[in-house]
Amino acid sequence: MKVHELQNQINRHGLSPLYLVIGEEPYFRDQALRILCVAGRERDASGSSNHLTTNDSSRMFHVDVVYGDETDASEILAISEETSFFSLRRLLIIKWADKLSSRDGEALMPYFQAPNETTTLIITAGKLDGRTKWVQELKKRATVVECSPVFEGQRAGWVTQRARELSLELEDGALEILKDQIAEGLYGTASELEKLAAFVPEGHRVRAQDVETVRGKPPGISVFDWSEAVVLGDEGRALDIVAKNLETGEAPLRMLGAFLWQMRKIWKTHALMQEGHDAGQAARQAGVPPFRAREFIQQVQRWKLSSLRCAWELFAQADSALKGGRASRPKIVLDDLVIQLCQSTKASQDTKTLAGRTKPHKV
Repeated sequence: MKVHELQNQINRHGLSPLYLVIGEEPYFRDQALRILCVAGRERDASGSSNHLTTNDSSRMFHVDVVYGDETDASEILAISEETSFFSLRRLLIIKWADKLSSRDGEALMPYFQAPNETTTLIITAGKLDGRTKWVQELKKRATVVECSPVFEGQRAGWVTQRARELSLELEDGALEILKDQIAEGLYGTASELEKLAAFVPEGHRVRAQDVETVRGKPPGISVFDWSEAVVLGDEGRALDIVAKNLETGEAPLRMLGAFLWQMRKIWKTHALMQEGHDAGQAARQAGVPPFRAREFIQQVQRWKLSSLRCAWELFAQADSALKGGRASRPKIVLDDLVIQLCQSTKASQDTKTLAGRTKPHKV
């Protein structure tokens, strides 16, 4: 079941005693938790005395939150089985359930099979090891809410729907920018849409310039500016863009993801152009906004296939470093990536220039 189906499931069947909210999109996980908390509060209020006010009944609803790296099975079972003197129903939320040990997980299996009727246990995580017995039992017994990231083909629809909920109408350029930002996670895109709802006058369509304005970043440090600096071999400018993004609070892994997403667009457009597609059509298929297309195509034309392959390997190394032993030094990792990319593009362009100047000798 997807998050958008959860409310209908509750309306038809009421709250289940056991939920598994799982998936790598934290925006959806938090949305599911909000829906479940509101449903629990409303159910508790409906079972309360009619003499209670709305505020009184909401206070009667009891929520406990524990974290997988700070709790164990004995605490979880104690809370789940405990009768609350202040509430008709209890919600127990276990966050970071992937941090639970296999031993604790297996100790919870009997509870999964016979949960407390007055408790709704909600287990949430980005990922769980499906090979373990307790996870298999949990998925078998629980109502599972899938919170996977939005697929590429669904991103425009999600942005459009959220914009409509905020009474926003987006021009194509604005939609393209916001759609691409989803690659970094829904929270960032949702935040930009909320800022646009406050920024853009009622009745006005949202332009690409409006999106750039509400982002609040200094000009010249976008992912497009970064890719332009890299393809020109301008190490100083590319390093400056990395530094300024870090200074504005961008997470290193999100930055890497945004840079990689731009490189994927470049490679896709490059491949389409090699197959004989019109440059403008290739850029559109890669999802490039029309107002960026001309400069983007110029970037693509500077890349050689060998440099793109090299870039892919460098990104894989940087991703591994940011998630591994060098995670405490993200600027060094990103700077290394930039320097090696710039050196690769400069080397390929120097080779191209030299080849263009060399004339065949007559024998």
